[in-house]
Amino acid sequence: MLTRREMTLKLAALAAGIPVLRASAGSADPGPSNGRPDEFSSNELVANGHRFFGSASRGLAEIVEAATKRWGKPNGYVLGQEAGGAFIGGLRYGEGVMYTRNAGDLKVFWQGPSLGFDAGADGDRTMMLVYNLPATAAIFRRYGGVDGSAYLVGGFGMTALVNDGVYVVPIRSGIGARLGFNVSYLKFTQTSTWNPF
Repeated sequence: MLTRREMTLKLAALAAGIPVLRASAGSADPGPSNGRPDEFSSNELVANGHRFFGSASRGLAEIVEAATKRWGKPNGYVLGQEAGGAFIGGLRYGEGVMYTRNAGDLKVFWQGPSLGFDAGADGDRTMMLVYNLPATAAIFRRYGGVDGSAYLVGGFGMTALVNDGVYVVPIRSGIGARLGFNVSYLKFTQTSTWNPF
């Protein structure tokens, strides 16, 4: 039986047709600090995003600039991959590493349900900007929001999820076919799980 990680990687590769990012077991700092992470500049985010998204990074600078105009400078960001699908109700699963400037790096998993007028499937490379994070462990909660998608083949998209003043802004680039809008949440966990609730 496939693990959730193996299934997510296979679904993302199938839907996106892009190389799947493989994180080594030692890529995340095992002991992140409990202090408030420092902020990142737009230039740093764009440079890291270009390295992560590669040739698909056209348009990233405009999206990062729009996010920083609205919410300021993030004090963390997540780089990872995810796969999702929906037909009225949907599911999304992902994994990655959350990077901070001074509080350590942290391996994270996310999953969540959605409900709305939404149909399709997608596999994405994802950069999530994290705002107002009081400590690295504060990422482990549910973040809710409204998402809209309209693409066939691929492109960039940005949404915002919030919980108690902490904003998570996923920027996704991938391939698939998705149309509609939904109400959803993402639950961040320390370990992989199939349970989206």
